[in-house]
Amino acid sequence: MSLTPPEPVLLKPDHNLSHPSSSARDSVTFVASSTLDREGDEDVQSEFRHEAYGPQPGEEGWDKFEVRFEPDELANPHNWSRAKRWYMTSVAGLLVLNATFASSAPSGMIVQLEEHFGFGREVGTLLIALFVAGYCVGPLLWGPLSEQYGRRPIFLITFFVYTCFQVGCALSPNTAAILIFRFLGGVFAAAPLTNSGALISDLWDPDTRGKALGVFTLGPFAGPSVSPLISGFMAVAGVSWRWIFWLLAFFAVAPSLRIPYVSYAIISSPILLVRKAEKLRKDTGDSRYWAPLERQHVGFVRRAKDVVYRPFKILFTEPMLLAISLYMSFVYGCLYLLFEAYPVVFTDGHHFNPGISGLMFLPILVGGVSGVICYLLIWNPRYVKAVEQFKPNPVPPEYRLEQCMAAAPLFAISFFWFGWTSYPSVSYWAPMMAGLVMGFSIIWIFLGLFNYIIDAYLFVAASALAGSTVMRSCFGASFPLFATQMYEGLNPRWASTLLGLLSTLMAPIPFVLFKYGHVLRRHSKFAPTPPEIVVEEQKKDVESQ
Repeated sequence: MSLTPPEPVLLKPDHNLSHPSSSARDSVTFVASSTLDREGDEDVQSEFRHEAYGPQPGEEGWDKFEVRFEPDELANPHNWSRAKRWYMTSVAGLLVLNATFASSAPSGMIVQLEEHFGFGREVGTLLIALFVAGYCVGPLLWGPLSEQYGRRPIFLITFFVYTCFQVGCALSPNTAAILIFRFLGGVFAAAPLTNSGALISDLWDPDTRGKALGVFTLGPFAGPSVSPLISGFMAVAGVSWRWIFWLLAFFAVAPSLRIPYVSYAIISSPILLVRKAEKLRKDTGDSRYWAPLERQHVGFVRRAKDVVYRPFKILFTEPMLLAISLYMSFVYGCLYLLFEAYPVVFTDGHHFNPGISGLMFLPILVGGVSGVICYLLIWNPRYVKAVEQFKPNPVPPEYRLEQCMAAAPLFAISFFWFGWTSYPSVSYWAPMMAGLVMGFSIIWIFLGLFNYIIDAYLFVAASALAGSTVMRSCFGASFPLFATQMYEGLNPRWASTLLGLLSTLMAPIPFVLFKYGHVLRRHSKFAPTPPEIVVEEQKKDVESQ
């Protein structure tokens, strides 16, 4: 499929300008600053650019004693060895896998839990919903704290507390205790979901970030897909429900032991600059060296505003981000809805035990793995080629949407497939294999839209992602609450058809953004974009490549 977004704006490079070390940051910072200089308008974008990267040489407030990373400096995470960076990426992926594995782990033990505590199916569903609801709170806490104190202490503290709450679930004496422990466990499990993405952004340049995110993105989908299989067979084997939570506690300890050994790799870049400034002051005896974080004396009210208010302000004032977040949230909610829908189809309809019903989730995982492999073989090389074509300017974010346009129809088709093959008289292989297409399309949708948010909202990407994550978690927590009633009331055919129709209604979102995203970004206060000027000479150079 050969697609080309509307012609991007291209500017001739000004080699007299000096920029931060990141290549993507260089390009976009140049574009934004050039726009502002030419128009003479220090607008909101300039405010966020200064907040994110500080003033550049020649701009008001620039100080030669401000400590920054040099282009080839080894202290800069982008310049570490690839082996070291891939190791850190694997640690981040394992932490996310652990956290998401716990989200749906009790699904295979619901019957035992209902019998032990005497609650109904709706309360049993809360064991999954409340854990995911914790993801709504966690991102607002752990992201800003990691920027202030570094990622390593936040990872260590949150995962230790998260492990303690798993022990609390295993020892719960009553319904209230286990529900509270599940919610609090989700709050602390959200740390890797929030900070691992930021860690990958610290480690990788835009050219390679797609590969790293491709591997990393498997975690949020592999965990929920595998845990029903394990808990289901534990239930069939007659193991006590308490052991699923002991398993989660043991599983949490394993990656936690790796965290202290990753050293500076999970310390955020602002913290590394502080340490560099401290070393320079000590080595030179000159106290004028300083790092930006050392001068950020932000009051509680301002910090609370940045942490809580800004993500939602960006989310609800940016139609582009709101549409993306709504689509991602719907897809994410559908994934968690399946933990209630699959038992209706396979346990009630095909009379499988919990263990065999858990096996039905495996095609989702296989589809996800296949999606990542195809992404690395097809879409990432196309993006790398685009990077070379557009140098020294950034690749327009719309190039991230190509795989979303291919995946959006597939996601809708997967629900029609699942629904109309869910008759007990039809082989279980038919609805089961719909999960293959579903997992495949989910990965492509998430990879494309996640990268699009980062590229489009470069200066405020953390806040944009935080708002999107909270909305997505709300959908993931709420969808399971009505899934059983919907699939039993409408029957699996019409319930899945309804989801397929909603998916069809949302499928045009990436197509619209692909065509008009550059227009929306020109009117955005938060998405940096160049002016409506195309340099014909450079345009011809790009077209000739």
